[in-house]
Amino acid sequence: TFIDIVSAVGPSAMKQLWPKYQEKMEKEGCNEAAIAAFKYNYRKLVCKADMMIPESKIEGVDSLPELEKVKVKPDPKLLKKTVMLKLNGGLGTGMGLEKAKSLLEVTGGNTFLDLIAKQVDSMKTEFKAKDLQFMLMNSFATSKDTLEALAKYEDLGTGEDLEFVQNKAPKVTASDFSPADWPKEPGHEFCPPGHGDLYPAMVGSGTLDKLLKKGFKYMFVSNSDNLGATMDVKLLTHFVNSKAPFMMEVATRTDADKKGGHLAKDAKTGGLLLRESAQCPEEDEKAFQDVSKYTFFNTNNLWVDLVALKSIFEKHGGSIPLPVMKNSKTVDPRDKKSTPVLQLETAMGAAISCFEGATAVVIPRERFAPVKTTNDLLALRSDAYQVTKDFRITLAPERNGVPPNIKLDGRYKFVDAMEQLIPEGAPSLVGCKSLAVEGEVAFAKGVVFKGDVVVKNAGDGLKTLAAGTYGTEGGEKAVVEL
Repeated sequence: TFIDIVSAVGPSAMKQLWPKYQEKMEKEGCNEAAIAAFKYNYRKLVCKADMMIPESKIEGVDSLPELEKVKVKPDPKLLKKTVMLKLNGGLGTGMGLEKAKSLLEVTGGNTFLDLIAKQVDSMKTEFKAKDLQFMLMNSFATSKDTLEALAKYEDLGTGEDLEFVQNKAPKVTASDFSPADWPKEPGHEFCPPGHGDLYPAMVGSGTLDKLLKKGFKYMFVSNSDNLGATMDVKLLTHFVNSKAPFMMEVATRTDADKKGGHLAKDAKTGGLLLRESAQCPEEDEKAFQDVSKYTFFNTNNLWVDLVALKSIFEKHGGSIPLPVMKNSKTVDPRDKKSTPVLQLETAMGAAISCFEGATAVVIPRERFAPVKTTNDLLALRSDAYQVTKDFRITLAPERNGVPPNIKLDGRYKFVDAMEQLIPEGAPSLVGCKSLAVEGEVAFAKGVVFKGDVVVKNAGDGLKTLAAGTYGTEGGEKAVVEL
C-alpha cells in the first residue's frame, strides 16, 4: 500500500533522493522558485504528511457577502494598480485537441483568445484605461501558438510584458519515490505541477518583482476557458476596501457541480480552505457531494494582493505552503503498462488557506462559464448563452443563472465528433433543463429542446433528429427514440 511505501522510504528519502531531484531539475533549466516549490511538495510526500482533508477537520460555510448585494461605488482609478492575468497552460487533449484549448472556436468565429483580447480592448475604451495591464501564464506547450494567435492584437502587449511560462515538475516513481526514468521519451519524466504553480512561476520568472516595481498592487486571475470572468471594477473596489490579502469568487453549488472542489472552514481555526475531490477520503465522498452542506464552489476567479503574496514567499524561505495533491498515473500517459508514477500538484485556489484574513464573495453564475468538456461547449454554442457588447459570455436571462445539464454519448467526447452531431449549428437549449444523447445522432436545423429530454438511437448507423420542439418546460422527461 501507499502507507507501506512511505514507511519503507521514510524521511531519510529527503537526504538520499532529494539531491537526485535537485540535479535533475537544474539540468532541465528549472529556476530556484520551481525547485523550492517541488522540494516543499516532495517533503510532504516522503514525510507522511496527510494530504487528505477529512470531514472531522472541516465545517460548512454558512454565509458570505453576495456581489449583487454589496454596496460599493466602483473606482476605475484602481485599474492602474491592477494586473489581469489569464491561466493559459492547458492543452485541450481531453477534447481531442493538440493545441492550447483557448484556440478553440467558441462562437461566431471567435476563439477564447479572440474574445479575451476583445474584452480587454473593450475595458480600455470604457474606462479610458489605455495602460490596463493584461498577462498570460502559458505553458511550454501553449506559448508559441498563443503568441502567434494574439499577434494581431497589437495593443495587448508582447514578450515578457504579455506572458510568463509555468514550471514543470519531475514525476515520482510510485514504488520507491525516486525520480521517474523513461529514456525512450525523457519528456515524459516531467509534468505540469497544477495551477498552484502560478505563484512560484511569478516569482521564478521575475514577474512578481517586475509588477511590484511598476507600482502594481492587485491581481485578478482566472482561467482562459472561463469567458464570464472579466475584470469587474465593482469586485475590484470591494476587494480593495475589504483590505483582505486574498479573495475567492465562489458560486452556489448545484447538482452539476457536486464532483468539483468546495469551500469549507477549518474546524480548528475558522479560516477558509478549499477541498478538492483528490483530498477527500473515500468514506467522506457522500458528504463532499452534499450541496446543501457545502454550498459554495471555487470558480478559480481570484483576487490577490501582490504585496501580501511577496511577503508569504519571504516568510516561508522562497516557497508558498500550498496543500499538496497526489495523482497516480503512468509515466507514459498513453502506455498503461509503463511505470506507475505520482504527480504532485497544487491548486491556486488552495492559497486561500495560506493568507491570514482571506475572504470569499458569492458571484452570480454569469461570471462562471468554463469549458471542460464537449458537453460545456455544446451549451456555450447554443442560445442558452449570449455574447454581451463587451464580449463576455453570459447565460441568457431566462436561465435564471442555471446552465443546462448536458450529457453527450462518449462517442462525442472530442470536438470533431461533437461537430458531426450539430452539422447545422447547436440546437435551441434556452428552455432546456437537461439533455442526454445516446447513440449516433445528428440534429437537423431548427431543433428545440425544452425541459428534460433524452435522445436515443439504439440501432447502428447515423439517424437525424428532424426540426421541431421536443420536451416541455416543467413537464415529464421526454424520451425521443430514433
